[in-house]
Amino acid sequence: MTSATTPPPVVGVVGGGRMGAGIAQSFASAGSRVVVVERDGSAAAAAMERITTGLRRAAERETPAGPSDPDAPDRVAVVSSIAELPHHSDLVVEAVPEVAALKAELLAAAEDVVHDGCVLASNTSSLSVTELAAVLRRPGRFLGMHFFNPVPVSGLVELVLAPGTTEATRAAAVRWTHALGKQDVVVKDSPGFASSRLGLALGLEAIRMLEEGVADPEAIDTAMRLGYRHPMGPLRLTDVVGLDVRLAIADHLHSTLGERFAPPRLLREKVARGELGRKTGQGFYRWQ
Repeated sequence: MTSATTPPPVVGVVGGGRMGAGIAQSFASAGSRVVVVERDGSAAAAAMERITTGLRRAAERETPAGPSDPDAPDRVAVVSSIAELPHHSDLVVEAVPEVAALKAELLAAAEDVVHDGCVLASNTSSLSVTELAAVLRRPGRFLGMHFFNPVPVSGLVELVLAPGTTEATRAAAVRWTHALGKQDVVVKDSPGFASSRLGLALGLEAIRMLEEGVADPEAIDTAMRLGYRHPMGPLRLTDVVGLDVRLAIADHLHSTLGERFAPPRLLREKVARGELGRKTGQGFYRWQ
């Protein structure tokens, strides 16, 4: 049994993109040994570069999210298959794109590799945790651990419980969240959980206001930053999250919760043009 401030000794992260790399960086900074699975060779190299660069920059800042620890990069390894995850992993977090079938496949494969006491988690921001749990032989050890971008400096992890999630699994996830220096919010599985559902509602309305010519992006965002003390306006945040990600979540919530989550035409058009936000250099803002 680990203490409230001790991270899991061994963590697997499936997917080395922006979110997966951030999750890996956070656990490595806290003292965990981290093994990242990224099948493609060039993607694996990019994942390792993201993690080591993030660790170096965090160490230079000497923030609580990234303490100055020269050994942290040595605790990270990138492998090419789930079969190479350590059998004795304490936690495996899946952080691949929001495709339910892909997530289910990878979680089931991870379950075949790790020991029975390992906690399995998905970083999904909107998909049904209950449905993902159903593919596992031991669904009680599974939950959603929804991290926020950028992971290393974000202060929140949304823990999403499926009906069968055990109390031991919930308690371990809460404990490990605190070990990262982050605050947990625990919610029951429902479409969009708490954060994505509320955040998306605001983001979609901001896009509709832009479509209608109510104001320009800067004005809409400033209204929320200064008027409601949001750290970032909803349109700039959509750029940071990715317009394609926001559209996928909107399509899912539209199908489950109804017309109030129907994606605006402007969002679909921008995604179709490849204007996905910060990662492509153009979204509602131009990024350098």
